[in-house]
Formats: sequence, structure tokens, C-alpha cells
Amino acid sequence: MGVIRGRGEVMSLRIIAGIARGRKLKSVPGDTTRPVMDRVKEALFNILADDVIDSNWWDLFGGTGAIGIEALSRGAAFVRFSDLNRAPIETIKENVEHCRFEKQTEIRRGDAFSMLAAQADRQFEYIYIAPPQYKQMWSTALKLIDDNMKWLTDDGTVIVQIDPTEYENIELQNLIEGDQRKYGSTLLIFYDRI
Repeated sequence: MGVIRGRGEVMSLRIIAGIARGRKLKSVPGDTTRPVMDRVKEALFNILADDVIDSNWWDLFGGTGAIGIEALSRGAAFVRFSDLNRAPIETIKENVEHCRFEKQTEIRRGDAFSMLAAQADRQFEYIYIAPPQYKQMWSTALKLIDDNMKWLTDDGTVIVQIDPTEYENIELQNLIEGDQRKYGSTLLIFYDRI
């Protein structure tokens, strides 16, 4: 069962598909994170389909780790999780261990913007941005990636998850908005390399 969070939407606290299917995930104590709904997660991975297999991910504002762990369950090769706060980091560690993905993950505690501004130490096919709402953090992160494209592989994609009311058109040099998908109070935006 998911946790009810505002607007009557059930938030996902389990793995939907793949080798860890059905495993329940711990939620982060308090209200600092916003878990993703099952139907949004399902839609996201239906869009990506087999491209997830052997891919590398950076779950930038990791929260519970649900997106990155779902990617691993569906065949991703590696996921870096990062979050600023201790509670999400501890929750991600427990969820990764519970799903037995320790060898395919790296968990970093720190400021997402500082990490993105640093020299890239590896490349990712997918960088997933789902920050706390209504703080324009998604656009700051997106601009930092646009300025530091070495984080992305040649065919890499940045995926943003926000409330639709947060959306704005952002001027970018190296990324272009490819697609938008809206699911209730969640908007997914896909940015590809130009």
C-alpha cells in the first residue's frame, strides 16, 4: 500500500517491475521528500522501455531512491543517488540494501548544485531531477547540467519531475526540451542533447 499524500494520490513505496518487483521501500520520515506515484513511475519506464537496460543513472534529489532502484530492477547498470539531508540518505541506503543493489550503486550526501558544478567524474544516460517543490531548484539544476555537459553521454537525457504549475520555458545552450507528459499533479519533462 502507498501513502496518501495530498489531492488523494497514492504514492509508490514499492518496486513495480523487474528483478526486485514487489519489494516494499521505506519512506523518508517527515515531509521533506515527495514520493512518486505508481502511475507516473510506470509511465516513465514504459516511455524509456528497453533503453533502461545497461544504462547509468544519477537520481539527483534521491529521496527514497524509488526511481533509481526501479531503474536497477529493470536492468540499469549503475545508479548514483544524492541528497542533501541525512534522513533521505539513510533511507536510500536501507532501500538499496533491501533490494540487494549495493554493488551497482553509489550514495552521496551533499548539495546537488555543488556536485553538478564540479568536474564530471563519470557520464550518465539519465539524470533524474525531482527536487522539493516550488523552489525553482529544477531549473537551477537543469542550467548547471546545460553548462557542464560532460555529465551526460552523447545520447543522454535529463528527466525533470515537477508540479505542472512550476513549469517555465528555460533558455538552454546544449539541451532541448523533447517531450512533456502530465499525470495529474505531476509533470515529466525530457531534455535531450542538441
